Amino acid sequence: MKQITSAQNPFIKSLVQLQEKAKARRQSGTFLIEGQREIQLARKGGYEIETVLFLPDMLTDSVVASLAGRHVEMIEISREVYQKLAYRDTTEGIIAIAKSKSLELSDLKLGDNPLVLVAEAPEKPGNLGALLRTADAANLDAVIVANPKSDMYNPNVVRSSVGCLFTNQIAIGTTDEVIAYLKSKNINIFCATLQDSTQYHTQDYTTPTALVVGTEATGLTQEWRDASTKNIIIPMQGEIDSMNVSVAAAILIFEAKRQRGF
Repeated sequence: MKQITSAQNPFIKSLVQLQEKAKARRQSGTFLIEGQREIQLARKGGYEIETVLFLPDMLTDSVVASLAGRHVEMIEISREVYQKLAYRDTTEGIIAIAKSKSLELSDLKLGDNPLVLVAEAPEKPGNLGALLRTADAANLDAVIVANPKSDMYNPNVVRSSVGCLFTNQIAIGTTDEVIAYLKSKNINIFCATLQDSTQYHTQDYTTPTALVVGTEATGLTQEWRDASTKNIIIPMQGEIDSMNVSVAAAILIFEAKRQRGF
């Protein structure tokens, strides 16, 4: 089995670029996954694992093969190399190189009565990860990111989603493309916004529904407000007029799930 013990190894340096640079991920069509559960979820979600690097003093060959697949290249690495690549504070001793997916709107497979979350230009990878985690908890049909600010395979997204990047159907597109897609599928658009809004709990989400959330700083763009079936708002009873986007999305999503009988 191949072994790499130096953090100065050219291959390891290329993997550091995958961790740090969206351009490197785009050019190679690959990204890194850290952690046993995340690797298992990626495989379950149809992601192809190319290579795994692991600490032999923490994991046996057979355990690594069961996690990543028996036909995947396995490389033993030193702790120095692992610490160079590892993104998290906790150590599980395994990192995988996986092929990214295209995430096209046309690739989505929706049923007759979908419930979809749309996030326009989420600013922080951590918020995007939290949205994916909420979407998984509610078993949504899809998550669509309009005008993404972060690369979907940013390690912060993978980490903060606790692997839910791989358990959701995900697509990306421009705001115009996403609106056109939703309208072509006859999906009602409910936009969470302060302007011209009705309280969220008064609306019917039992038909094909997209719940749309914007940034915490500026909210949704005018294009969404113009395209919406109804603008909705969560009534605020304190001093501020907004909350974390993942919290707001969770409130809307689970109201829709309640109406649908969970």
